[in-house]
Amino acid sequence: MKYIKTKRLILRDWQESDLKTFIRMNQDPDVRRYFPTLVTPEESVAYARTAQKCIIDRGFGLFAVERKDTNEFIGFTGIHVLEADDTLDFDFLPCIEIGWRLQKKHWNQGFATEAARGVLKFVERQTDIKEVYAYTAVRNIPSINIMEKIGMEPVQTFDHPGIMDGHSLKRHVLFKKSTQKERRFKL
Repeated sequence: MKYIKTKRLILRDWQESDLKTFIRMNQDPDVRRYFPTLVTPEESVAYARTAQKCIIDRGFGLFAVERKDTNEFIGFTGIHVLEADDTLDFDFLPCIEIGWRLQKKHWNQGFATEAARGVLKFVERQTDIKEVYAYTAVRNIPSINIMEKIGMEPVQTFDHPGIMDGHSLKRHVLFKKSTQKERRFKL
């Protein structure tokens, strides 16, 4: 099913044909530069299946992103519920997190920003979600730039509890965006 269409992209359900590319993408050291580890093939498949289950169960999630001009799977963008667990226990949880990850060959073309804007429009029009969050390592300037381009504001910096002390990715920044517009008239 197709959930969101933008000028150049379709955000849709995950397909079996996406998995090979997704596995390769998650094992690319450049794609995973701002994460402490690469992702195994098994973890990638489980991640995609969990993302699809969330879409089915909630009507939103981390959608597969496809280029309209080539019909090529290029990564994912979407929102999901982020809850505290054994590895994550932030004071802002639970929350709705927006995120993205694209194949390297599709970077620097505005696709992540375009997809994220499409997701925010979807959130505003199709859900009652009032705010979305995103966080990343303070060194991840490309993602921070996307967060700023889609209107997110920095809220706080923090040390990620799942990353060991002294690691260059330990320090993170949290961004937030209100997704509910004030209306001047009743609908």
